[in-house]
Amino acid sequence: MPQDDHDLTHPGGLTRLYVENPLSAGADIALGEAQTHFLAHVLRATAGDALRVFNGRDGEWRATVKSVAKRAVTLTLDRQTREQAGVPDLWLVLAPIKKTPLDYIVQKATELGIARLQPVITRRTIVERVNLDRMRANAIEAAEQSERLSVPDIAEPCDLTKLLSAWNPERQLMFCDEAAAAGGAVAVLAKTTPSPWAILTGPEGGFDPAEREMLRRQSFVVPVSLGPRIMRADTAALAALAIWQSTLGDWN
Repeated sequence: MPQDDHDLTHPGGLTRLYVENPLSAGADIALGEAQTHFLAHVLRATAGDALRVFNGRDGEWRATVKSVAKRAVTLTLDRQTREQAGVPDLWLVLAPIKKTPLDYIVQKATELGIARLQPVITRRTIVERVNLDRMRANAIEAAEQSERLSVPDIAEPCDLTKLLSAWNPERQLMFCDEAAAAGGAVAVLAKTTPSPWAILTGPEGGFDPAEREMLRRQSFVVPVSLGPRIMRADTAALAALAIWQSTLGDWN
């Protein structure tokens, strides 16, 4: 994209912001406190500076800083730069883990093109509270930096048994099971039929044997092995996403 002296750039290119507002040519948008601080005090934006905005519905738009006030920066939308495009219908269902590794999973899963993040409470889940606002903030930041046109949905935490009982069987569930027979996830996925998908990864201590048995009884569950090495929970989640994307997703 061509740039000029008024572009707000960073090493990755023209600055992008996620906004909730509807986007259309000529519309004005007043930014909230956090984004106002970022533009006015971090990037030192002034009237006339250009950036890009998206809202997950109306594509991406080039915008111009209209005014910089103490409490709000106002943007004017100039033109659409990209039409709205979706991501694969893939969910990541994960048992919450410690704060820093969970931040990392949310950021990288967003970059890898996940559509929805569903925290699930298992018997061995150690984390007692899931900070959904923090998860969403990490997802938004990753979407802004990775050229995504949408932000993943962040669902309320749900008990594993309740989640499975309400599951739509048309969505296949890739169960990352450290006890699964060797053979490779790629080979297993290659034999499946096209459908919506989800990937399930467990907590630091893995799944309880009773949970593993319950999962394997479900017709929509596809158990897979991620290889001969035992992975940390955050590593397993990202490895599974990469395997799915390269086999069934938009990488191939």
